[in-house]
Amino acid sequence: METTPLAPADYVPRVVDQQMRALLRTAPAVVVEGPRACGKTWTGRMFANSMVRFDQLEATRLALTVNPASFLVGDTPRLLDEWHLVDGLWNAMRHACDDRGASGQFILTGSVKPVVAVTDHSGAGRVARLRIRPMSLWESGDSTGVVSLAGLLAGDICAADPCEADLTRIGELICRGGFPRLVTMDPLDARARLRDYLHDLSQIDLVTGDTAAHDPHKMFALFTSLARNEATSASLTTLANDTASFGGPSDRDTVSRYLDRLTDAFVIEPLPAWSTHLRSTATLRSKPKRYFVDPSLATAALRASPDGLVADLEALGLLFESLVIRDLRVYAGAFDADVMYYRDSKGLEADAIITQGAGDWAAVEIKLGGTAAIEAAITSLRSLRARVDPRRAGEPSRLIVVTAVGRAFETDDGIAVVPITHLRP
Repeated sequence: METTPLAPADYVPRVVDQQMRALLRTAPAVVVEGPRACGKTWTGRMFANSMVRFDQLEATRLALTVNPASFLVGDTPRLLDEWHLVDGLWNAMRHACDDRGASGQFILTGSVKPVVAVTDHSGAGRVARLRIRPMSLWESGDSTGVVSLAGLLAGDICAADPCEADLTRIGELICRGGFPRLVTMDPLDARARLRDYLHDLSQIDLVTGDTAAHDPHKMFALFTSLARNEATSASLTTLANDTASFGGPSDRDTVSRYLDRLTDAFVIEPLPAWSTHLRSTATLRSKPKRYFVDPSLATAALRASPDGLVADLEALGLLFESLVIRDLRVYAGAFDADVMYYRDSKGLEADAIITQGAGDWAAVEIKLGGTAAIEAAITSLRSLRARVDPRRAGEPSRLIVVTAVGRAFETDDGIAVVPITHLRP
């Protein structure tokens, strides 16, 4: 991979690298978004020829006030790190894009969606957006990558020997998570750092300045409740009732406001429901499911350990689903696909739907493993295929069961079964 003068010497390649390269060829500016510490700045440096960091404001405050555009001068692409901290920079950047009339001018990185004034232009036609998440198992070296998700969707045969991982190893990968600085740590050491991460988020990153509207203790209590309800569509009332007994927000409005902040900081990432055409009387559910951007944040909030998860297979199953959804989002992004979920009024569901638009879809069920669970997942996917109207929604490109352990194989009718530790984009 060709590097720039700012490229970190020990950079680990990311799935989004290819997306970044393509966006810089076609857009004047690329806004890189994602949770704190997921690697946005390092990825930006891999493609930038100059940079300025706006979290070092004390040294630059006067110059910013006088002329924000002065910080746009430098070799391109120019990395504007934590750009959202600077008033006026967005419009200055937009004008610079117009004046220069060229692609690949700026890379903007930040961990919080800025509150853009109504007078600020949206950046339409000038700005592309790139989402970076914590590292997938393929990126961190914990997946063999012998099975390609894109290949499965294109009809490739699914076959591989059993993976080496067992449920204890899966518990370790969930607790350790995919934040780049933590992927080489012991899971319990990573958990300690992740609890610090959550405390920082609750006390610093999400404070708006309105002390009456923000309580760090209530925010952390909400983290714990969200962790207990990971991979569900728990209502605002459920979350409020769950947190009220130990000092969390006790009303729906406060919970809603805090959830908005967590979403804006990319800490939680709702999974939208898939809307399609059915050939049955079932009706589709539309409420999104909530996931932490990385399952390790849930285990940190709960003080869960790998051994504790293995002893509680129900909890392990939900958090394994969260890990798989994280990886599917990373892999699907490589070919510009979205990840959603399916649930209808008759109780039929699919944990994930991978789609590139109308008439293009694949369904995924997520199971820890075991013959009975895999067979149940295969039966459910066949039922889903029969329920969706192919004349209006198209035939599925693939039906897939993602497991924690076991071998990769496919059924006589082409349903793929693959461990997450064998999967790559």
